[in-house]
Amino acid sequence: MNKEKRKKILEILEETYRGAACGLDFRTPFELLVSTILSAQCTDERVNIVTKELYKEYNTPQAILTLSEEELGKKIHSCGFYKNKSKNILGACKSIVEKHNGQVPRTMEELIALPGVGRKTANVVLSNAFGVPAIAVDTHVFRISNRTGFAPGDNVEIVEEKLMKYIPKNMWSDAHHYIIWHGRKICDARKPKCHQCPIAPYCDYLNKASSKK
Repeated sequence: MNKEKRKKILEILEETYRGAACGLDFRTPFELLVSTILSAQCTDERVNIVTKELYKEYNTPQAILTLSEEELGKKIHSCGFYKNKSKNILGACKSIVEKHNGQVPRTMEELIALPGVGRKTANVVLSNAFGVPAIAVDTHVFRISNRTGFAPGDNVEIVEEKLMKYIPKNMWSDAHHYIIWHGRKICDARKPKCHQCPIAPYCDYLNKASSKK
């Protein structure tokens, strides 16, 4: 895909999804961190239902550390993979309290050193909680980057690197949300709604499909 096509796609996505924001409900960087860990293989809607109750009493690392792994697991059970998520959340809380004075760290290096925190989660926190330009490559961003040909790559690291190269830095955080919402509303994993897609004329997926006919 050439530079002109990428520019046009970004312009259309911005016009279509301007104002799109993080789908997770949070009030603090810590709440966003926990919610993002819970969102793995789970919808934002389900996470928000769970955390609405959880954060009434347990919205700080110190508070969550009063729970056992089993107790926390029961509270987040419906988010799926609750045993692993409970272990990681408690591990992250312990590190935050012991190494960061109870505050969520503000750098990629420190964030990914926390249990259960990879680049995607770190980028979500950096971008949405701290206003740091970042592109979190979740399942939607990875799929659309490859499907459209905008930033193809065999793994999330390659896709993230290409997106940062092709998208102006001042647009990283917004573009991340545009792509996610496009994936949720139109570019579905199983059956993309190409006939409704505003970027269809510039998409490699649709062009390849047409050339096979």
